[in-house]
Amino acid sequence: MNRQYITHYSHCLQREMHLLVYGHGGLPLLAFPCQDGMCDNWEGFQMPETIGDYIDSGRVQLFCVDTVDKESWSDENGDPAHRAYMQEQYYHYIVDEALPMIRDINGTGMLPVTTGCSLGATHAVITFFRRPDLFGGCLALSGCYDAQYFWHGWMNDNVYNNSPVHFLANLPNDHFYVDMYNHRKPIICVGQGAWEDEGRRTTAILRDIFASKGINAWTDFWGYDVNHDWPWWRKQIRYFLPHLLEG
Repeated sequence: MNRQYITHYSHCLQREMHLLVYGHGGLPLLAFPCQDGMCDNWEGFQMPETIGDYIDSGRVQLFCVDTVDKESWSDENGDPAHRAYMQEQYYHYIVDEALPMIRDINGTGMLPVTTGCSLGATHAVITFFRRPDLFGGCLALSGCYDAQYFWHGWMNDNVYNNSPVHFLANLPNDHFYVDMYNHRKPIICVGQGAWEDEGRRTTAILRDIFASKGINAWTDFWGYDVNHDWPWWRKQIRYFLPHLLEG
């Protein structure tokens, strides 16, 4: 499998950031690590191998990014405004700095699909639903989509903008993004087993928001034996990837 490790400087975050790229072409998948993870997180849990046939055949090119979660979502004892600021800067890093690199490397002109597991799924949903003009969909596995859960009820504009259950609930039904979502492929999946309580709760909220606004997103609830863990996420990415590649 072709593998490329890239270091670059982020002006949004004022530090070196990293990308791991797998493959040589095809649909670009922008993969976010689990909470506090870095660009090697997916590799450590065999996710590139899991979809290796798609990567080696040139149907998919996988781009794994770093996070700054330890300074935002995870820093529970930190200043909440600074934590929210760091997450917003991270969002801008992805959209304004990482995305142009992904486009240049991939070269297909296809809109990238965001993906991730656990907090990586949260990032994937935030990024896609804030900018459906830039992304072709999302594949979010076991995320929590209520940012206030991490900020213990605290809210400002930056928390709101990174809380899908809030900003999507307030999206006007006639907003042009609704039509854009319906020409993309958003998939949100959650199990109902161990450690999936917040994912199940917030995915259900999103399901109801989508129904009320006519957004044709696929929300899929797997069984009560399906836990918040990598063996299931490996099965889920294999299950959903063919749908992302249709058409």
